[in-house]
Amino acid sequence: MAVPVPNATQPFWRSDLHAFDNHRTTERLPAGADIVIIGAGYAGASLAYHLLEKSESSQKPASIVLLEAREACSGATGRNGGHIKPDPYYRPADALKTHGREAAEEVASFEARHVKEIHELVEKEGIDCDFVVTRTTDVCMYESIHRDLKQGLDALHEANISTASEVHYSGPRTAQGISGVKGAKACFTYTAAHVWPYKLVLHLLQKAVSRGVNLQTHTLVKSVKPAGSSNGWSVETTRGTIQATKVIYSSNAYTSSLLPEYKGKIVGVRGICSRLVATKPNVPLLTNSYVMRLAPGEYDYLIPRSDGSIIVGGARGDYYKQLDSWYNNYDDSKLIESAKHYFDGYMQRYFRGWEDSGAYTDAVWTGIMGYSSDGYPHVGEVPGKKGQYICAGFTGHGMPQIFLSAKAIASMLMEDKKANEVDLPRLYRASQARLDSTLNVTLEAWDTTHATPIAKL
Repeated sequence: MAVPVPNATQPFWRSDLHAFDNHRTTERLPAGADIVIIGAGYAGASLAYHLLEKSESSQKPASIVLLEAREACSGATGRNGGHIKPDPYYRPADALKTHGREAAEEVASFEARHVKEIHELVEKEGIDCDFVVTRTTDVCMYESIHRDLKQGLDALHEANISTASEVHYSGPRTAQGISGVKGAKACFTYTAAHVWPYKLVLHLLQKAVSRGVNLQTHTLVKSVKPAGSSNGWSVETTRGTIQATKVIYSSNAYTSSLLPEYKGKIVGVRGICSRLVATKPNVPLLTNSYVMRLAPGEYDYLIPRSDGSIIVGGARGDYYKQLDSWYNNYDDSKLIESAKHYFDGYMQRYFRGWEDSGAYTDAVWTGIMGYSSDGYPHVGEVPGKKGQYICAGFTGHGMPQIFLSAKAIASMLMEDKKANEVDLPRLYRASQARLDSTLNVTLEAWDTTHATPIAKL
């Protein structure tokens, strides 16, 4: 079932817990609120931030309750790889091919703006979260992906997509030297950032509470139903019921447990991540973050941290064939058995100069991402449910999508705007057409590389 499980694995990011980790603003749930936000991760915290910013000048600011089933930021954001990594060419090339130039430009530039937006947020709010602007390197370890990515980038240049000029391409003769990765066939570098995601989110949550938001952790939402005599919604939780004028689902992978129309449209996908530590000094300093494209459907992602450790996630080569080990899987209380030793010796295998580093696996954890069946998040009013909004389905790529998506939702609520009237890519807009679609890019990719054709789940 698509609900958070207890006793989740311990990610590195949650090794230094904030005082608000188990926070409840009031002992009892309030009886009602103007807005109830379900999910206190990056999306929920960003929604609260933007709603408060937009209601600041109001004589009567909206009352907001933020509900979280487990601890604050205990879902995907608290378990990710630490990247804020806009995609200036891979997904935009697909969008260009499938949806046309305007749609491709929207998704590419929207993501690209997140590095600057979050940098400005961190500076404005004085957030201590190890935020670093950097270059990122996408390394191609097999020839067909090198060819496909280069062709996609060339198509973006021809279409004059703004982000394409930001990408620096290195071919087979220079890729190993530039990337530092053994056997690199090519690499693409561009601007990105990395961050301690838990600290970013908890700062936003603490600020929201200081401005009047009621945060309630360990409060699982069981259902959302029409409120009866009023025009709002009745939000039933494990600790009682709240009446809400508007409800926002920032519940990502778990959304279909409350909105059954999203079953199969946003699906839980279990991933695995690690922290590696070198035991010997004088290893080559990594200044870039990385994606390692190893084989069809298989890739790893990596950031170097200021303490010298490396965060690495991925390991698909050790579990991707076993569909039920990751697809429609909501159990982050366990590791993926076949992949739990994947990260041992990782730096020694791939990176020049790390052969004698003594780097070892310090921690391994799992997390549940919300994969959208068409590859794009669902943002906006829930089709057919006036007063309910969704900000979910970020497909493991939410860090360069969520903050401005949340701002778009805040504009819809506080300024009474439609999805096509706010700053939001058209491919993100929640719609009945997307719910009716039979497309499932996740399963289609898996079918292509690792299975005989199967029925869509």
